Amino acid sequence: MAGVLDTVDQRTKLVGQNRLELLLFRLGDNQIYGINVFKVREVLQCPKLTELPQRNPVVRGIAHIRGGTISVMDMNLAMGNEPLDDIENCFVIISEYNMAVQGFLVKAVERIVNLNWENIHPPPSGAGKGSYLTAVTEVDNRIVEIIDVEKILSEVSPMEEEISNDVIRQDTVDQASASDLAVLIADDSSVARKQIKRCVEKVGVKTHVVADGRQALDHLRELIDAGESITDRYIMLISDIEMPEMDGYTLTASIKEDPRTQDLHILLHTSLSGIFNEAMVKRVGADNFLAKFKPDSLADLVQERVKDALAKRNG
Repeated sequence: MAGVLDTVDQRTKLVGQNRLELLLFRLGDNQIYGINVFKVREVLQCPKLTELPQRNPVVRGIAHIRGGTISVMDMNLAMGNEPLDDIENCFVIISEYNMAVQGFLVKAVERIVNLNWENIHPPPSGAGKGSYLTAVTEVDNRIVEIIDVEKILSEVSPMEEEISNDVIRQDTVDQASASDLAVLIADDSSVARKQIKRCVEKVGVKTHVVADGRQALDHLRELIDAGESITDRYIMLISDIEMPEMDGYTLTASIKEDPRTQDLHILLHTSLSGIFNEAMVKRVGADNFLAKFKPDSLADLVQERVKDALAKRNG
């Protein structure tokens, strides 16, 4: 237990410093790609895969690892390229997204690098709407492309996005709509932004959406400079953790350290669902944490904020 706690403390020291560790890998060519180490459980030589009938073509098979069974997806194929060959000499990155474990087949694994989120940038506008990139950076004078894994997973294994009928409280929806309540959303994944926006608006709350933490903080400071009250404008901020320019931890710390914004309710909403999150959330002062994507749980939390905001307005 002491070893685990030491590791947690070691990792949480990066919180508020806007840093991340990136595992670099290659697919079918010499292009370097990256994935956040927090999402990686282990990397191993590709084990024997068992093919399943009627499987998604991107899933090359299932593997039995550490007493469990996981699906192994060909990341190159998932991005619209040719399937990887000679898979016995490929590697599998075992990762945890959205409270599920899956494997990604890659050609080769390079190394782990420690970077500043300020050096991670949104993909170029020419990448197009169908791009599987969520960010780009540079390591040793080479471009590193960070893949939007949530987009891949949404296409291979779509998650339930609809809110259950018994979760939506119509009286809350009516009051939220009439009171013009709004939520600020920050997420670099286009898929996640659409999911969250749809969920929030289903309960009668308006949304303002930005693509990273820097944009969110700039937006809040612009409102302050214009003389607006942040808590009058927004009942909460729903923020991803992994974002280019400024991550969700640093965004939260910046908001909570500023007396003009510190009362804004912050929900960190992320596909990072590992052991370190609870300690990190407490350290930066976020009000709540929710692993992606649970539409019912998210709707419940937003409706609770609506209730609190209305009670405050009505004094």
